[in-house]
Amino acid sequence: MLPNVIILMCILAPQLLHCTADLCNWTGSGFAAGVDSRIVFQVRLRCTEGSVRWIYPGQALRVVLEPNLFSAMRTTVCIKPSPSFRGASVFIERAGELELLVTDGGRPGQQVFCFRADGPHRPAIYLQSSPQSDGPWSRRMMGFRYELLGNRSNVGSSGLQTSCRPCNDTELLMAICNSDFVVRGYIKNVTHDPERRMSLVEVNAVKVYWQRSGVFEQQAATSGSPRSVLSWRGHIHTLLQCHVKPGDGEFLFTGSEHFGEAWLGCAPRYKDFLSVYQTAWAARRNSCDFPLD
Repeated sequence: MLPNVIILMCILAPQLLHCTADLCNWTGSGFAAGVDSRIVFQVRLRCTEGSVRWIYPGQALRVVLEPNLFSAMRTTVCIKPSPSFRGASVFIERAGELELLVTDGGRPGQQVFCFRADGPHRPAIYLQSSPQSDGPWSRRMMGFRYELLGNRSNVGSSGLQTSCRPCNDTELLMAICNSDFVVRGYIKNVTHDPERRMSLVEVNAVKVYWQRSGVFEQQAATSGSPRSVLSWRGHIHTLLQCHVKPGDGEFLFTGSEHFGEAWLGCAPRYKDFLSVYQTAWAARRNSCDFPLD
């Protein structure tokens, strides 16, 4: 840990820190650092996802993630720095030792950083503010969004990852049960972003079976008739190295959602999925019931 540092907990010293917090999010100011430059704000959050906003950042901020018991098995933490994140370094704390995750002066942009949080200690994120040439009270705001995930194969130490290989039958049957979204539709377009090393798949959906949030939205599409038709549209992210291209035919898209973005998992052609599911159903090997049209 940093030497000669005073750590004040919000719940113990509200008259000094005037913190505002709920179970998922925290927004606070660093004005209290003017009293003592050694002060470290300490915040405790109990949700599996949320956000932190630090206005007029002071010396340091320590965020301890203490999820409820139902999420105790979620042992991977991912954070996404805000677009305006400048003038601070981000550390993760393991057994009282700090490890650098994001360096001051870097360009986190839209990048996601993940780390494992196994062990008896609660995961903690430590922000160290840097002195500013325009004074300690210049108008600045930094922060990040966080998610606690389970031991998923598509999460790596340097960010969110996906597999480019096709799913086998077992993986596909599990995907329709456990994915954050399951959507049937067509690929309208694919765009590539070399800087983020990802591709964006634009999907016109025939049916949204379920989704965790509002990644896919209904829009009115005019089709020549005076009456407009509602259709579902959305975007799915995948790795640039997967070389996804627009393709004809109907697909079943599955995957996970992170920080409001959909990431591709299994995506077979719908007719191939039907064959796999019906065979598994006849043999009573299906992992869950799926609504067939």
